[in-house]
Amino acid sequence: MPPKPLVLGFDTSAAHCAAALLAGDEVLGETLVPMKKGQAESLLPILEDLLAAHDVSWADLAAIGVGTGPGNFTGIRVSVSAARGLALALGIPAVGVTTLEAQTEGFKKPVFSAIEARRDHVYLQEIGTASDVLQPLVTDVKAITGEQTVIGAEHLGFTAPKFQIAEAIARIAARRFESQPSDTRPAPFYVRKADAAPAKDTPPVLLD
Repeated sequence: MPPKPLVLGFDTSAAHCAAALLAGDEVLGETLVPMKKGQAESLLPILEDLLAAHDVSWADLAAIGVGTGPGNFTGIRVSVSAARGLALALGIPAVGVTTLEAQTEGFKKPVFSAIEARRDHVYLQEIGTASDVLQPLVTDVKAITGEQTVIGAEHLGFTAPKFQIAEAIARIAARRFESQPSDTRPAPFYVRKADAAPAKDTPPVLLD
């Protein structure tokens, strides 16, 4: 029996560095380090520690999965640029997965997914239908009826995801990487422009 493909998933779209290593359906290890800043300096060492803890090298990976947002502008660009660079250097696919889709992993589709968007609003998208190709809505929390099953933003009263973000990203990437076109590259997934002043740190440049 051939070895199960190893897939590394990671995310820095929120105040964390999250990573998970999968062999087929088996989670070999995962980590989530809370941090409000410093993801650019911390991400690669965290990934290297995770691989080393399971006696895996970069060359053993079959694919990478990366969270593309929506979320923190600079954080998204940190992880997406890292995924592009690693994929190019290793010659393997990098699969972009939105947070909205990742948090519905393990649920029967179609289902709604929500992320807090400040000021009593959420980003809301129906996952598992043709509407996946559309931008999510920014809507008032009060406009969501009790008849809708909504995953994410559980502190607002919705249903909690079944998996940690990095594991969900890795699982989705593991299903997609073989059928993904070879020239596909992950890209940041933004819903609307930031309404705050830009960060003082220059965001990483995305590789073509």
